[in-house]
Amino acid sequence: MPSSPRSPQLPSFSVSAPAAPEPVVRRVAVIGAGLAGLSCADALRGHGHAVWLFDKSRGPSGRASTRRGEGWSCDHGAQYFTASDPAFVSEVRRWCETGVAALWSPRLRVIGEAPANLQRQPGQAAPIHRYVGVPTMTAPAQALAQRQRLLTGHTIDMLRRNDGDWRLRSAEHGWLEPGFDSVVLALPAPQAQALLLGVHDELATLAAREPMEPCWTVMALYERDPLPQFDAAFVNQPVLSWVCANHRKPARDMRACWVLQAQPAWSRAWLEAPPETVIEAMLAAFAALGADAAPRQALAHRWRYARGALAGAMPQAYGVGQRPRAAWDAAARLGMCGDWLCGGRIEGAWLSGRALAQAVCAPTPDGSPGAGVDPHSPVV
Repeated sequence: MPSSPRSPQLPSFSVSAPAAPEPVVRRVAVIGAGLAGLSCADALRGHGHAVWLFDKSRGPSGRASTRRGEGWSCDHGAQYFTASDPAFVSEVRRWCETGVAALWSPRLRVIGEAPANLQRQPGQAAPIHRYVGVPTMTAPAQALAQRQRLLTGHTIDMLRRNDGDWRLRSAEHGWLEPGFDSVVLALPAPQAQALLLGVHDELATLAAREPMEPCWTVMALYERDPLPQFDAAFVNQPVLSWVCANHRKPARDMRACWVLQAQPAWSRAWLEAPPETVIEAMLAAFAALGADAAPRQALAHRWRYARGALAGAMPQAYGVGQRPRAAWDAAARLGMCGDWLCGGRIEGAWLSGRALAQAVCAPTPDGSPGAGVDPHSPVV
C-alpha cells in the first residue's frame, strides 16, 4: 500500500519572558557581633549574600553578656528582654521553641518612686512578658552566630574606600584581604563615630548626636541568699537602678548570685573609679535594701556604652539615605544599626539589624536586585 503523505513539519515557536537580571552577590562586612550585627548578618545571609562578622571580643553577644567563674555564671549585661513588634515576637517564639530562651516571671518589686516620665498612668498597666536566654543571656546570640562566619579577636580600627571596595584594618591582623562591597557598623554610637570620622561625615554626625550612658555592674556570689524576699527590683535611688537574683532565672546555676546595676548618673560620676571602690559603694547600697550577708566574691564590670541616652531618636535632617530603625547610604554602601537607633534594648537591636539588612538588599540604582548565592569565598 502506498504510504500516507506526511503532514508538513511546522516550525515551533516559543514565547519566553525576558531573562531576569542575575542576582548581585554582595560581600558584606558586619562589624560588631551583638544582637544588631547578628540580626543583620542573619537576614543578609538569608538573601544569599556573602557575610563576614568581625568582633573584638572572644565570642558573640555584645552587651547580652554572661560572666563565668569557677562553678558559677552571671548575666552582667542585659538582664531580660521583651517583645512587642510582630517580627520580633516570632523570633522570640523560635528561640523558645529551640531552647535558647524562656519566659521569666520574677517576683518583681519597685523600690523608690520612679521619675514622673517613667510612671505608668492609670489604665495603662498591661502584662509584660519578660524573657531570658537559657542557660545564659548569651544563648540567642550564640545560636544566631552558629550560621555565620564570625571572626573574633578582630578589632576593626580603620575603614578605607579603594577602587569601589571597602578595606578593613584589624588592630590584631592588619589590613584584611580581599575588600568588601558593603560595610555595616553594628557598634555603640561613639565607636561607630570613631570609625566614620574622615570617612563619612554625615553618618559620623548622626552617631555623634547619640550620647550613650555608662553602667557599672557588680556580680556578687554568696554562700546563702542574702535577700530571698523577691527575685528582682527596679531601684529608684541614687546608686542602684536594678538588682536581680541571677540564680533564680530559668535554667541557672543554683549558687546564690546577685547582679547589681548602677544608675547612669552615678556610673558617669564614678566612671574612672577603681573597681574595688565601686564594689564597696554598690554593696553598701544593696545592704541598705535588706541584703543581710556579705558576698564571698564580688566582681565589677564597667559598661562604658550601656544604652543610648536618647534611644530611639532618629534625626531626619541628614543628606544620607535613612530608613526607619537604621541609617544607610546606598551610594557609599555604608550603614549603621544598633539599639541606639531603635529605642534601645534587645528588641531594638534586633529590629535595627533587620531594617539595615533590608536596605542593603534593596535594588541598586541600575535596577539590579541586591541578592544572590553565597560563594563561600574566605577572608584571608
